[in-house]
Amino acid sequence: MGTQQVEPLDVEALRADFPVLEREVNGGPLVYLDNAATSQTPRRVVESISEFYYEYNANVHRGIHQLSQESSIGYEEAHDTVAEFIGAAGREEIVFTKNTTEALNTVAYAWGLNELEPGDEILLTEMEHHASLVTWQQIAKKTGAECKFIPITDEGRLDMEAAAALVSDRTEMVSVVHVSNTLGVTNPIAELADLAHDHDALIFADGAQSVPNRPTDVQALDVDFFAFSAHKMCGPTGIGVLYGKQQVLEAMEPYLYGGDMILKVTFEESEWNELPWKFEAGTPSIAQGIAMAEACEYLTDIGLERIQDHEERLAELAYDRLTERGDVEVYGPPGDDRAGLVAFNLEGVHAHDLASILNDYGVAVRAGDHCTQPLHEVMGVGASARASFYLYNTEAEVDALVAAVDEARTLFA
Repeated sequence: MGTQQVEPLDVEALRADFPVLEREVNGGPLVYLDNAATSQTPRRVVESISEFYYEYNANVHRGIHQLSQESSIGYEEAHDTVAEFIGAAGREEIVFTKNTTEALNTVAYAWGLNELEPGDEILLTEMEHHASLVTWQQIAKKTGAECKFIPITDEGRLDMEAAAALVSDRTEMVSVVHVSNTLGVTNPIAELADLAHDHDALIFADGAQSVPNRPTDVQALDVDFFAFSAHKMCGPTGIGVLYGKQQVLEAMEPYLYGGDMILKVTFEESEWNELPWKFEAGTPSIAQGIAMAEACEYLTDIGLERIQDHEERLAELAYDRLTERGDVEVYGPPGDDRAGLVAFNLEGVHAHDLASILNDYGVAVRAGDHCTQPLHEVMGVGASARASFYLYNTEAEVDALVAAVDEARTLFA
């Protein structure tokens, strides 16, 4: 948990930005604790989408008429806003994708298929999301490369001694989640980047669970690739980001072809457009890109340090309240050293049954393997329930979570 003293959030004022939080579920107030899957969207972000469609809906880079020019400017400036938000050098390093998964696949196909060969190694972790694990697993099968995995400790952290031993001159890519969506642990990305670069390997960091809730500086982390999704950070679905160092992206070939990613076409050959457009084939998600930039500005206005401090405090409170019961197992590091989520199981109650009972009391959590099946195998459980917090959640909602768990305990006594 961060030690820096920050001004606390005015949560009640922020909640007014999110109309959905006024809903009732099963006769009671909605307690939305599924933010690691998808966060809610504030009015100003939704309104930015409406403004695009009502006032200047047109394709980008296609026409010289007024609406097309306004659309193009808005879309290009959205890249600038996102670049500033994560500390990139400029828009050339920001490729808009459909989500984090597509960003991973872009690198896997555009870089991996061309660079990997038998004898090469891809280093992952035991806590990887399926978006990373499955993608690199399949690329390894296509290229003859081999996937290896950094194990986790009993506390749920990366075993960095093992990581240092696993990185070798055979390693071509290190792909690691920044914040685990199951364990709540924050991984030492900069240290892993040093290990990778010492062996001339590249590093890809999955920032889906980190960018929404903490300051991010990709240059300080020294990652070669970084990805995240708008729908986890107050933005719309259908838009995500692939960051890549400019020199790395310039050396890569695109793997999606079509309009806008080309500079010149003849019947025999094609030349690719400049960055980042050479990786954005076809008509892009214009409204969503503009709305994602609005979400970045919304979070910046609130303050990422304050958001991080707030949700980590809620996670620590939830961890303490759940573990003190004695019949709940919480996975991952201690409560004072985790990001804003808590994955747990109630003794004798399947996670799906628990989530169903919590829903009866208006408490929305995630249940299942959270797209980390291999990690759950390592933990020795088939599934878990997960409560994940964000800027608009309150201590009273942690109380509601614990009270609903109490009800579940009574039902399954």
